[in-house]
Formats: sequence, C-alpha cells, structure tokens
Amino acid sequence: MKIVFTGGGTGGHFYPIMAVAEALDEKIRENRILDPQFFYLAPNEYDPRSLYDQGIQFRRVYAGKRRNYFSLMNFVDLFKTAVGIFSAIFTLYDIYPDVVFSKGGYASFPTLLAARLLKIPVIIHDSDTVPGRVSLWSAKFAKKIAVSWPESASYFPKEKVAWTGNPIRKSIMTPLKNGAHEYLKLNPEIPTILIIGGSQGAKKINDVIVTAIPDLVSKYQIIHQTGIANFEEINNLMTVILKNNPNAGRYKPFDYLNELATRMSAGASDLIISRAGSAIFEIACWGVPSIIVPISREVSRDQTNNALAYARTGACTIIEETNFTPHVIVGEIDRLISRPEERAKMAQNALNFAKRDASEKIAQAILDIALEHEKV
Repeated sequence: MKIVFTGGGTGGHFYPIMAVAEALDEKIRENRILDPQFFYLAPNEYDPRSLYDQGIQFRRVYAGKRRNYFSLMNFVDLFKTAVGIFSAIFTLYDIYPDVVFSKGGYASFPTLLAARLLKIPVIIHDSDTVPGRVSLWSAKFAKKIAVSWPESASYFPKEKVAWTGNPIRKSIMTPLKNGAHEYLKLNPEIPTILIIGGSQGAKKINDVIVTAIPDLVSKYQIIHQTGIANFEEINNLMTVILKNNPNAGRYKPFDYLNELATRMSAGASDLIISRAGSAIFEIACWGVPSIIVPISREVSRDQTNNALAYARTGACTIIEETNFTPHVIVGEIDRLISRPEERAKMAQNALNFAKRDASEKIAQAILDIALEHEKV
C-alpha cells in the first residue's frame, strides 16, 4: 500500500498531515497490512524530523503561490508551478500510490493535478470556514472531502463531504496540568497568559506585547512563543525593557514550543492569545478560553472568518488586528481574568466545539479507498 500526502508551507497544513499519518499507522497495524509506504510531496520538508519519525519519504515538488495582492512574485511563481506540475506527474507515476491525501493550499496544486491526470483517487481536507481555491477545484474530482468547520460543508457536494474537525497530533491534544508550573517555573497563584502566533510567530502580536509587557508582568505571568525568526530580536528588546523591573522573571519567551512545552503551557494557562489559524483547534481541545487576533482581511480573509465562527461558539473573544493595541489587549485580559465564571463557560464551549477523533475518521477514509484501489 502506498499513500501520498501533499500540502504544506505552514505548520497549519503540515502538522495535521502528521496527525493523519499517525492515525493511519495505527489502523494499518490493526489491519495487519504489510509494507505500507508513505510519501510527502511538497516544495520543502518543513519538519524533516517529524517526517523521519513517521517513516514518510519526502519528494520535492515545486509550487508557486498566488497572492491576493499585486506582486511581481506572482509572475515568477507561475514558472515554479509549471515546473512543479511536470515534476509531480513523473514523481506520482513513479510511486503510483493507492490514494493521495491533500491538506490544500498552493503547495498541493501540482500533485493534485498530477493525480487527476493519472486517475489516482484523492481525498482532501480543508481547514477554513471559506474553502481555498485549490480545495474548491479539487473537490470536483475528489472521492471524499473532510472539513474542519460545519460552515464550509455547504461549499462541497453533500454526498462527498463530512465535518470531521481538524486533525491534531495526539502528542499535543491533551494539556498537562500536573507539574506544569514547576516545569515552566511559574507561580500557581499568579494568572498565566499564553501568547502564540503560529509556527512562525506573529510580528504584529509581538510588537504590541513588547509595548504592553511592563503592564502585563505587573499582574500576570506571560509565556510568549515569538517564532524562531523573531526570538533573538524580541528577547534582546525584552531584556532592555525589563532590565530593572522586579517582575522581569514573570516573562517567559520561547522561540518555539516543542510538544512537551506546548502541553505544559496549555495546562498552566488561564487565557490564550492566538492567531486564527489551526491553533484554534488545539486551543479548543485544551479547553482554554482565548482572545483571537485574526490576520487582517487584506492578507487573509480566512482568518477573520475562522475567528468569527469560533467566537459564535462562545469559546473566545476577538480583537481585530487594526484594534490590537497595548491598551486594548491589556484591558481585555484584565476583563476576562476578573471574570472566572465567564472564562469557565468559554472553556466548556471550547471543549464542546473540539472534535478529537478527526485524524481517525480521515485515516479510515484513506484506508478504505486505498484498499479498494489495491483490488483494481
């Protein structure tokens, strides 16, 4: 049995693929299927260690990005996509998998087109309330379609689509409360705020937190995932800003939160500040109230729609990026921390929204189609 995964470019695409691969491994062992082979086709490996640990072979397939704004790179990326299509056709023909699973996005387009030309079965998953262009196009020939939001099901044929939720790795699905404060050197008597900006961090969030940090550490402990590219700059700035501050030790910066640190941070946190990407689904599983700051509509209409949909569940509040200032974020944190009953309701609403079996459902659909294709 051969299965190809495609998509990527961000952790929001890549890690759900890893979650599905993990669930597939379990089902393949249960069904005693011999010598399964997994492949990942994308412009880059993103996280080579995760691919290695999951036994997935990487094959490079270039893809060009189509931006929603004018850029000369749109022209350049047309050539990348053309090269990627030819590469994907030869690569898929060489592998000839039983099924292709796509997480959507521009990185998946060449592989999906090749799968269509070679008549290889396709399953897709889309993470946004309003599906992306590649997902809408590939839905025309996909065997099955999984979605993270009930709102997005209406964009696809009813007979194909299922609301599964977003695949999440088991290793970070459940927060660790016991020992979390000791591990992170936190005081359990002081409220803790976790700030995450996605796998690459978020410059806008970082800039506002830099200004707000003296006020924040006077009342709270801050776990701040800055993003690897931003860590050195933010850490140096905070060192200067908090140099003579008696509460400087309450600020805990991280370039990247590994699986253990993620679970510990979630377990210790009273409130989370996040972008509106795939982190929403992890936050929901953790059952932690949140303040969601979507990227502006000019850059990503998806995040605003996702944030609004999550807010309708009662699990979060929203601060638009244009309104995200030090004064506003400090005020909203103060308001929520002072209302434990409201936060308890938000936490329960988050848990009610979470779908913890998404990976297993998608893995079963992939396995069923792969076994059917093997018989042909």
